[in-house]
Amino acid sequence: MKNILVPIGSSENSSNTLQYAIDFAATINDEIYVFRAYSVLSRAGAIINLNEIIERETNLYLRSVINSVDVKNISIKIITAKGKPIDSINAIDKELGIDLIILGPKSNSENSELFLGNTSGSIVKKTTLPTLIVPENYTFKPFANILMAFKSGVIKNTDKLIPLTYFKNTFNSKVNLLLVKTPKHSDEDLIINKELDALKSSLTITENATTFQGVLANFNSQNPDALCVFRRNRGFFKKLWEKNSIMKKEFSCNVPLIVLS
Repeated sequence: MKNILVPIGSSENSSNTLQYAIDFAATINDEIYVFRAYSVLSRAGAIINLNEIIERETNLYLRSVINSVDVKNISIKIITAKGKPIDSINAIDKELGIDLIILGPKSNSENSELFLGNTSGSIVKKTTLPTLIVPENYTFKPFANILMAFKSGVIKNTDKLIPLTYFKNTFNSKVNLLLVKTPKHSDEDLIINKELDALKSSLTITENATTFQGVLANFNSQNPDALCVFRRNRGFFKKLWEKNSIMKKEFSCNVPLIVLS
């Protein structure tokens, strides 16, 4: 890993998310790019250049967030972009090569009943980059135990396992696999990809209606300090992906959530 992107919203938790990312990057000597997208509505008859004003204010806001944390010796660079966050993130990745996105569950100070706000949810849902969602007010600690939950051992592109492999090797993590047999599973689903199997410290096979329910049933007994899932069309977030925002009553996670493509 080399480049970490940290989207910054207006949430009161933004400083904490950035501090987590800095502490994370300090263990692996990564560079951090703090990012904020902005939009300008066209206003008929406007004399002043709103684009320049909002871009300047956005930069000042990002600098204020950076000044509120302990940057240690980490290189932090500011990126502001006009337009939609997803389009901007894709453009940044194309230019720089982003290895990981670290973000808070809510980019703005939204409804306290939300786990994922609309912007954060859309980033997790619509990008193809590995994402680490940090719970609010969470302090960084190396991942000692990672629970990797999935319902199919079929992985067509093993490059998607690179972040998990990196975490395991960097933090000397135990990777505990949770294979959830759902009602429509096939025999092929039960054959675990050899690269994923090589990462495992343990394997638990459970039968549940969904991967999500399998995690709920086994989370406490596994006691992980990070949960890892795949971003698949029919995977862990199948129902939750129908919308960007996710309510806490639908799903919440009190440890960092790693979402792999």
